Amino acid sequence: MSDAKNTIKDLKDLKASGVEAAASSAEEASAEANQPRMPQRDSLGRAYATGRRKASIARVWIKPGAGKILVNGKDQREYFGRETSLLIINQPFLIASRLNQFDVMCTVKGGGLTGQAGAVRHGISRALQNYEPEVRPSLKDAGLLTRDSRVVERKKTGKKKARRSKQWAKR
Repeated sequence: MSDAKNTIKDLKDLKASGVEAAASSAEEASAEANQPRMPQRDSLGRAYATGRRKASIARVWIKPGAGKILVNGKDQREYFGRETSLLIINQPFLIASRLNQFDVMCTVKGGGLTGQAGAVRHGISRALQNYEPEVRPSLKDAGLLTRDSRVVERKKTGKKKARRSKQWAKR
């Protein structure tokens, strides 16, 4: 009988210590979350980030400058012909009120021009946040730090496209 009482007491002690450990780890995690973010720059004073959209991946470096944007070694207007793509790329700077204050150098692979423009925008947003952590709230509210996970649905067998069926005639 006394063994059962000791076992129950040991279980209660163990449960209480586990709750205290969980509470202390939760307090540590919230303390880490409340600490201000630090700028992340390399030895050349640049901030780096990776942006993704559809099948495109962009590697982006930003540094203070005159607002020159190079994509795969070409000027942004030369690489992206459409005006909408240029607006998409410059959106993070407009939202953060940093237009023509940073030079951007990026390499982008995969996908089409629209996906590549979205990947560059995502990379610029993340690099800008790494360079100046105080612009994070405005970029986050605009949804620029979130990776757009929508990708093309695969084609299914027996279908013309992903969901398009063959035409069917009743008579």
